[in-house]
Amino acid sequence: ELLFADYLKTKGKKIDLAISHHPQGRAYADFYEVMDLQSEIFSQQGISLSFAEQSVLERKDEVARKVHAANHQRAVYASRLLGINFMCMHTPCDNLAYRFMEDLMNREKPKTLQDIIDILFSIPEYQHAAKNNNAPYISAGRKNSKVGKIHIEFTGGTEGPKGIYEKLSSCGIDTIISMHQSEEHHKRAKEAKINVIVASHIASDSLGVNLMLDKITKGKKIKIYEFSGFSRIKRR
Repeated sequence: ELLFADYLKTKGKKIDLAISHHPQGRAYADFYEVMDLQSEIFSQQGISLSFAEQSVLERKDEVARKVHAANHQRAVYASRLLGINFMCMHTPCDNLAYRFMEDLMNREKPKTLQDIIDILFSIPEYQHAAKNNNAPYISAGRKNSKVGKIHIEFTGGTEGPKGIYEKLSSCGIDTIISMHQSEEHHKRAKEAKINVIVASHIASDSLGVNLMLDKITKGKKIKIYEFSGFSRIKRR
């Protein structure tokens, strides 16, 4: 992506900054530290704070061991050599997407999984994803499955503890809206008899980035180049 940005500059495009949604460099090296906010979200759903904290801590250790082996600085070195300003904005954008989705579901009050799908299809980012065969879908449950209490898996760095779903179910959660789920997380959610809608990862990321760019560009003339799967959609 950075090489392509440099190529565009040779073609006369004025590019001052490359933005990555997912963390790079030192931000990636310890991105698992943001997972602590998951404890607060689980606590708000009724899970005891001590259980949530200990469960997230175990998952953090797992992610930390995986991330430690990565070549964190690779893209950063490339940006320096190319002379391209480079930043990432992962959790702030995910937080915006989380709040957007939470407010939307609280306002619309869906009664079935199909209602949630219909609501998602009213959002331009998901409409765009659907046109490219990456639409939101029901991964656990049926269209007419009833919805009571929703848990949204949209922020916190990465997927949370695999064993949290039984606790969520016991707290009354019957439906999860997730950006994405690993096969193991999907299996655990089904075992807990929780409905799951996978909203589409890149579309959900684009939603958060668009909300952030709306704030950054407000009142300013800033040219945004769509890139690497991102689709710019402006909101009033």
